[in-house]
Amino acid sequence: MGFELDGDGGDKWWLQQVAAADQRSVVVVMDIAVPEMSRAEDLWERLVRAALRRERRGTDAYGRPVTGIAGNVPSSLAQNRDIDAILRAADEIQDEDPNVSRILCEHAYSLSQNLDPNSEGRGVLQFKTGLMSVIKQKLAKREGGIIDRSQDIARLKEFYRYYREKNNVDKLREEEVQLRESGVFSGNLGELERKTVKRKRVFATLKVLGTVLEELTKEVSPEDAESLIPDELKRVMESDAAMTEDLIAYNIIPLDSPTTTNAIVSLPEVQASVSALKYFRGLPKLPENFPVPAKRNPDMLDFLHYVFGFQKDNVSNQREHVVHLLANEQTRLGILNESEPKLDEAAVQKVFLKSLDNYIKWCNYLGIQPVCSNLDAVEKEKKLMFISLYFLIWGEAANIRFLPECLCYIFHHMAKELNELLRQQITQPAESCKSESGVSFHDRVIWPLYEVIAAEAANNDNGRAPHSAWRNYDDFNEYFWSLHCFELSWPWRPSSPFFLKPTPRSKNLLKAGSSKRQGKTSFVEHRTFFHLYHSFHRLWIFLVMMFQGLTIVAFNKGNVNAKTIREVLSLGPTFVVMKFLESVLDVVMMYGAYSTSRRLAVTRIFLRFVWFTTASVIIWFLYVKALQEQSKSNGVSMVYKVYIFVLAIYAGVEIFISFLLRLPAFHRLANRCDHWPLIRFIKWMHQEHYYVGRGMYERTSDYIKYAIFWLFLLAFKFCFAYFLLIKPLVEPTQVVVKMTNLTYSWHDFVSKHNHNALTIASLWAPVIAIYLLDIYIFYTVLSAVCGFLLGARDRIGEIRSLGAVHKLFDKFPEAFMDSLHIPLPNRTVLSSNGQVLEKNKADAARFSPFWNEIIKNLREEDYITTLEMELLLMPRNTGNLPLVQWPLFLLASKIFLARDIALESMSRDSQEELWERILRDDYMKFAVEECYFAIKLVLTAILDDEGKMWVERIYDDIQTSITKRSIHLDFDLNKLALVISRVTAVMGILKEAEKPDLHSGAVKAIQDLYDVIRYDFLSINLRENYETWNMLSKARNEGRLFSKLKWPQDVELVALVKRLYSLLTIKDSAANIPRNLEARRRLQFFTNSLFMNMPPAKPVRQMLSFSVFTPYYSEVVLYSLAELQKKNEDGISILFYLQKIYPDEWKNFLARIGRNENSVELELFDSPSDILELRFWASYRGQTLARTVRGMMYYRKALMLQTYLERMTAGDMEAAVSSKDATDTQGFELSPEARAHADLKFTYVVTCQIYGKQKEENKPEAADIALLMQRNEALRVAFIDVVETLKDGRVHTEYYSKLVKADINGKDKEIYSIKLPGNPKLGEGKPENQNHAVIFTRGNAVQTIDMNQDNYFEEALKMRNLLEELHRDHGIRPPTILGVREHVFTGSVSSLASFMSNQESSFVTLGQRVLAKPLKVRMHYGHPDVFDRVFHITRGGISKASRVINISEDIFSGFNSTLRQGNITHHEYIQVGKGRDVGLNQIALFEGKVAGGNGEQVLSRDVYRLGQLFDFFRMMSFYFTTVGYYFCTMLTVLTVYIFLYGKAYLALSGVGEDIQSRAEVLDNAALNAALNAQFLFQIGVFTAVPMILGFILEQGFLRAVVSFVTMQLQLCTVFFTFSLGTRTHYFGRTILHGGARYQATGRGFVVRHIRFAENYRLYSRSHFVKGLEVVLLLVVYLAYGYNQGGALSYILLSLSSWFMALSWLFAPYLFNPAGFEWQKTVEDFRDWTNWLLYRGGIGVKGQESWEAWWDEELSHIQTFSGRVMETILSLRFFIFQYGVVYKLQLQGNDTSLSVYGFSWIVLAVLVILFKVFTFSQKISVNFQLLLRFIQGLSFLLSLAGLIVAVIFTSLTVADIFASILAFVPTGWGILSIAAAWKPLMKKVGLWKSIRSMARLYDAGMGMLIFIPIALFSWFPFISTFQTRLMFNQAFSRGLEISLILAGNNPNNGV
Repeated sequence: MGFELDGDGGDKWWLQQVAAADQRSVVVVMDIAVPEMSRAEDLWERLVRAALRRERRGTDAYGRPVTGIAGNVPSSLAQNRDIDAILRAADEIQDEDPNVSRILCEHAYSLSQNLDPNSEGRGVLQFKTGLMSVIKQKLAKREGGIIDRSQDIARLKEFYRYYREKNNVDKLREEEVQLRESGVFSGNLGELERKTVKRKRVFATLKVLGTVLEELTKEVSPEDAESLIPDELKRVMESDAAMTEDLIAYNIIPLDSPTTTNAIVSLPEVQASVSALKYFRGLPKLPENFPVPAKRNPDMLDFLHYVFGFQKDNVSNQREHVVHLLANEQTRLGILNESEPKLDEAAVQKVFLKSLDNYIKWCNYLGIQPVCSNLDAVEKEKKLMFISLYFLIWGEAANIRFLPECLCYIFHHMAKELNELLRQQITQPAESCKSESGVSFHDRVIWPLYEVIAAEAANNDNGRAPHSAWRNYDDFNEYFWSLHCFELSWPWRPSSPFFLKPTPRSKNLLKAGSSKRQGKTSFVEHRTFFHLYHSFHRLWIFLVMMFQGLTIVAFNKGNVNAKTIREVLSLGPTFVVMKFLESVLDVVMMYGAYSTSRRLAVTRIFLRFVWFTTASVIIWFLYVKALQEQSKSNGVSMVYKVYIFVLAIYAGVEIFISFLLRLPAFHRLANRCDHWPLIRFIKWMHQEHYYVGRGMYERTSDYIKYAIFWLFLLAFKFCFAYFLLIKPLVEPTQVVVKMTNLTYSWHDFVSKHNHNALTIASLWAPVIAIYLLDIYIFYTVLSAVCGFLLGARDRIGEIRSLGAVHKLFDKFPEAFMDSLHIPLPNRTVLSSNGQVLEKNKADAARFSPFWNEIIKNLREEDYITTLEMELLLMPRNTGNLPLVQWPLFLLASKIFLARDIALESMSRDSQEELWERILRDDYMKFAVEECYFAIKLVLTAILDDEGKMWVERIYDDIQTSITKRSIHLDFDLNKLALVISRVTAVMGILKEAEKPDLHSGAVKAIQDLYDVIRYDFLSINLRENYETWNMLSKARNEGRLFSKLKWPQDVELVALVKRLYSLLTIKDSAANIPRNLEARRRLQFFTNSLFMNMPPAKPVRQMLSFSVFTPYYSEVVLYSLAELQKKNEDGISILFYLQKIYPDEWKNFLARIGRNENSVELELFDSPSDILELRFWASYRGQTLARTVRGMMYYRKALMLQTYLERMTAGDMEAAVSSKDATDTQGFELSPEARAHADLKFTYVVTCQIYGKQKEENKPEAADIALLMQRNEALRVAFIDVVETLKDGRVHTEYYSKLVKADINGKDKEIYSIKLPGNPKLGEGKPENQNHAVIFTRGNAVQTIDMNQDNYFEEALKMRNLLEELHRDHGIRPPTILGVREHVFTGSVSSLASFMSNQESSFVTLGQRVLAKPLKVRMHYGHPDVFDRVFHITRGGISKASRVINISEDIFSGFNSTLRQGNITHHEYIQVGKGRDVGLNQIALFEGKVAGGNGEQVLSRDVYRLGQLFDFFRMMSFYFTTVGYYFCTMLTVLTVYIFLYGKAYLALSGVGEDIQSRAEVLDNAALNAALNAQFLFQIGVFTAVPMILGFILEQGFLRAVVSFVTMQLQLCTVFFTFSLGTRTHYFGRTILHGGARYQATGRGFVVRHIRFAENYRLYSRSHFVKGLEVVLLLVVYLAYGYNQGGALSYILLSLSSWFMALSWLFAPYLFNPAGFEWQKTVEDFRDWTNWLLYRGGIGVKGQESWEAWWDEELSHIQTFSGRVMETILSLRFFIFQYGVVYKLQLQGNDTSLSVYGFSWIVLAVLVILFKVFTFSQKISVNFQLLLRFIQGLSFLLSLAGLIVAVIFTSLTVADIFASILAFVPTGWGILSIAAAWKPLMKKVGLWKSIRSMARLYDAGMGMLIFIPIALFSWFPFISTFQTRLMFNQAFSRGLEISLILAGNNPNNGV
């Protein structure tokens, strides 16, 4: 956008003045009076200012208005941060001195003019224009007539002094020192924080003033610049600048600007790491003009920066990264000497080996020498140099990071270059990075690679092109797996075929022209189902051979004789043929990669092909020949013996090779024999050799475990198959084969003279399908049982109720100390000395601060009330009481119960019996003991000497009575209540603050207590202590007893008094505390986990460091007030919905912000702080980024608390146990040491991909992200900044990867900005988003977290334990991914959410438990998993990103980790929250995405290699838990189709009736059993077993039964059956056609009603069409099938099929809120008809028009093979017409082909009539009249003809309906074929007619579904029932859903 300023000449004059100012002339003269602007100009200027101001309501985090031009600097101005800072300062001082503000604005304009003189950048012209307008306005307000730059300098100097004095800078400096000493810096906006913010703002403004002043002096007089600023002022400016150290951007460790405000720089390990990187002797010197920050000395990264031309920010980023790695590795080895810290050699060695491990393995694989031949002999400095070089390459590699071996290649050559450069005396730039513009690693190394990868990615047609047509990331990377990669030379050889860019693909889909391009590498992802066989051929060969063997045995009736053995030997030919098929697939699947693959790999493929071809021919020939000769002679022929001999040798070789390569022990033996050529050849022939996938064997003990699992399962499976599937079909098969002259009711083509082959096929096909899929059912059951047993062993679910928490609470402190606390030596000493009480009390003292922090966080999260918090808090246990003090919720009402027991036992029980009754309740005993000792302690502390004497006397008497066992004789227990009341009165007074009247009241109360005890309670003989009592009586009579009362002042004593008062006054039981279900669940899980097996905790200083990494795109960050108040179509707002879902939490929130629970929401809106709290409260209950950030920042809080309480050193810890300060957590978040260690161990990066764009567009998401950064100082946000500039008249776009954090201005501060070679999104969005930002993560581990997740403080305490698993023994290899348990927190919203939650929970707990151990095939399924960070970033990252093939990017990181010799574990003592989709449409989209992703996995090289390289049992585990699960799911549905089509064949052909009648005559029960056997398997009840066992384990048996029954009543089976269809559709369609894509599901609150048309669009092809097809088959079978058992037999056979069909048709409406409300139904029908009839046009979307939607539905059919497959699959619809027409009464017994031909004539007539009735071209009026006449005449003639046919022929009304049954599927088949060949149909001009027919079919299908819904909507109780059905879970929590759906909102304020 551009514009000019015209007018009356005033603007031209002004532009000249500004231009002169830009040249910085010494003097600029201007008249005071500015020429008056026209009204139009005035309005224009106001418009520009308003646009640039972009005023927003409210203030920033520091209380300042967010206004002004500052903060709106275009990103295309490279130095926008300087300009932005200057303009902010100008805004700040505008009111104090407009002249100085004007000077700053002019300088900012000058900077922008220098950066972009032609205003070519995006938004620069508008910015400059607005800035000029602002300057002009400031000039108009200026005083005086002449602008003199020397005067400007003087003004600046004067204002600088004035500003310092006004803000009392010297005092601020003193306060800063005090603040540093006290460690006060917090994200909370308290008083101290505001002082810190003010100081920062003042010093930031001073810095800007000083900088501008220095620049002005240089411009005015470069020679005299130094003298223009007085020395005194210069010193002051330098001193002030030193106070702005923390304003200089840094990430974690301030390396370029060391600061005293951050304690991290004082840590010895950090100092040692920084020192280790410094320039060492022998390193060539840098040029003197090389810029190095004054605060830092040059180091080796500066050397690498200069030599290779790395980007400055990349060097800064990796400098911190390397320092961070080294410092954390050092802490693992021990704490350094603080005076002279020196990095340990071992720390450097560990980082070196870990970082370059993949490079070293790569060199070994290729047989080349690493840059250092002897790695152990490399000196420490050289190792650090290589580490730094590798990470600098990695940090700037951008998309090339997905090519880890390419990075190894680059590092290899650059390290060699580095070795040469180190031999020189003077530093010289590397030749490989020299370019015309200087030295640039980015331009010379990364850009050529990126360019060719981007060209290939552009050629994938946005994922629609076949995978075989373009090279993906894996293809490029695998090029570096062979020595051919060295042909690329160094520097790059651009002429290499590797850099060949493909010519763009033709957009004409009918053209099949080839384009010039480089071929694929190693593997080609052809789109075919044959991949399943290709990848898992061993499984299919095994299943086929077992089926063949079992069938042979069954047909021989179980007899083992010569005939049986001869037939069993036919397995040999079967095996070799299937191996031959595998070799054929090897050849075919590599098509497209032969030119680029290694010659050895190609040779191997063809050698295997020749071998298996030869073997197949020989073995088949021998077997056939042996059979022929065997039939001729009675003896054993010679050929037969040869065959057996050859087969034995072949089988022996195969078995030997399998043992050699698959069994762990033999595998290691084979590796030792690799020097033998024969062994090498055998291994090479049998198993392809890749860089990945080597050594994929497990420990022998692990192998035995999963082998036993599978052997047991297979034994059961084959017994089942033999006795229940195969054997019952033997006799029926033999009978049917022998049947002759079967009567066919149609014209039979193929069933004559072939022993009724089709009939046999219809019998056996469902059995074979069941045989193939039932192994998954058995796996499901067995894995569920194993998971249950493993969970029980791991003590999961031991604490599953609040009662268990109460009962076991006294065990928690010890369990906590054993598991979550660091080991303390003195605990062992106390235990060994028998000091049990002291040990328990010490444990409780250590446990209490952590427990209390957990409880406080529950209160902050509004899960509990303040009262509940007070009851749940645990005393510090640091006082002198000789017992452990427990929380009040355990002891509440126990004193009163004990009192009642004492009164009851007064007359009938002895002292021992009384005490025994009290001891039955441990907490009653604890309460009694605590009151007993606490009363003594309090009274002794407050009373004078005489009072103490009285207390001691009473307690001595009590003790004596206890000893004598005469307590009920010496004391009148009937008066116990009176004593308690008096003690309560005393404590009630003492708990208040001291006042004169309260003092006298306390004395009186104690005197009353004395009187009650003396005269009422005591029954002992006082003469034994006469003197004491006499003295006390005298003092009491004189009124001086207790008069000298010492009021409690000690904090602990006051707390004890209050606690004692509570113990004596709380009469209600606290058994239900806390009441909130979520709070209960969290406490139950946390306390249960204390008893689970976890690694011992290391001190925070020695723990592994980690990052949390969250990708974000454009989801909800924080709900705005408008979003919370916005009502949906039912009048429901999100806020109202949340109030009803979480009523207790809403009340707790109101109480927390000081509002009454009955207050109206409008009152909240009066307070900005309350509005913000409300927004956060609502956001924390949705699936928002704010919730995720809060949860993840608990890690930092937990680490700070742990650091603070551990006191850093062992000596301090031992001393601290007895210290009261040891458990004092006051101010732990302000401790500098705690913060420093937490920051060194924890980093949180949210990669907000389009945050830069959101900021430019002023989106609310950007402001909300900035707000999150302000509230969480450790939060870092990474994003891709897109900068557009005009160069040579063309738009030039540059991409930068940036990291920002919050700054003092409430905005973000840029830390790093690293230029990218281009648009980083070449593949899938999410992994690309992760990849660009992964360079900003830190630590040994990284936890990947989605933005719909949550975390809890109590779980964060366990993180250091979890990280220790990386060093625990989990098998032959160390763990590389730690699986973490998930809790789905969306399960309570609705029944659907509950189903999804339970299904997900079953998988992520019980399922993954078994996958990890014993099966050893767990991959990466979810985002709480913790990665070994260095392992993964050096091997391609934490996900894969190739377009479409890696759409399920998560699991590919698991594949990659396993293939690269990783180990993936699973741990359930820690959990992370997870949100799931809660509406049916959301769930369907999600499951469709996952199923489509699995379809793509089938084609992937990762699955192929895992299937090939795993041993047999692990391969089966892997198959059935990944792609095999979806294939078996699809096979389950196909089994129904196969069964029903078989039944349709038997019914329509008439054979079924004939066979049944003969079977009845033969009394063949086995045949009937075979025909009815499939029913059991169609139900699939076994798949519910994992969920049931999971319920039992974690909830208990009774609750599990209730939960399961409730789910059944809520129709969960309907939901799961519907999901079956979703997974089947998307999995199958993806493999056939592709089209898998990421589905944005929304993750919102779903209570809105979904329109009928919306549901129809989503489910029409995936469920409705298939459901109606099943219904059609069932109707055909009902109409024409024959069942001996009649209706009952039909029902048993078809019940599950009917259930599946009806579930697919009506589930979307059954689970649709208000789905059966009449008004909604009427509106839905209107909306659906409008959508159906709207013809649409260009730009119309599918949700608006049926035509647009239909085109979208066909878009996935793109390839020729896809069209052929669709055509073949559609042929099944023609069987109906062929079968039904021969069943018509009209044709009688005629079975000639002419009957079928005549039916096509009738169909053609119907089509013509359809065209006549639907013809509607725009024609003349006369023709319209003729058309109407023809249509009417056609209708009458058709009707008359039909009536005549019924009357005068054999045609019946039933025949008419049967004809419809015949023609409808035929028409659909024609439509499906025509749609598949859409381009051809368009060419021949038939497309419009096809589309009209398709519209008719969709209208008909829609009506068939809509009519039942409309009928049910007539009955109001149906809608009520449905509401109850959907929201029953929410009802149990007080949700008034009926009110919600009715829209009856009583809160008008919402």
